[in-house]
Amino acid sequence: MPATGKPVGQDPKRLLKRAEFLAVRRGEKRRGRFFLVEVFDRGDGGVPRVGYTVTKKVGNAVVRNRVRRRLKEAVRVHAADDMVPGNDYVIVGRDDALRAPFGQLKAELSRRLRGTR
Repeated sequence: MPATGKPVGQDPKRLLKRAEFLAVRRGEKRRGRFFLVEVFDRGDGGVPRVGYTVTKKVGNAVVRNRVRRRLKEAVRVHAADDMVPGNDYVIVGRDDALRAPFGQLKAELSRRLRGTR
């Protein structure tokens, strides 16, 4: 790992369109304390893609953006290498993700992306 702390592996691409998010909902759901991870196998072996969403139940726009930024950073510095090529991931943040220690958030995210308990 370089001095920047960023993993050496390939960065996941982003899910941007609503249709892509809805397609992932047909896949497997992995529930966690801080977030829900939805996983869909595209079957093409391409670069993994990830999308982030936080519902309005979590709080106002400022709170939702903070949760989203914490999840993005956890994926960037720690969990990107745990993503399987050819899969799409949607991470649905919960309000506990904001109060959790960052190390615990990274470990939980990595565990859920690998599919282990």
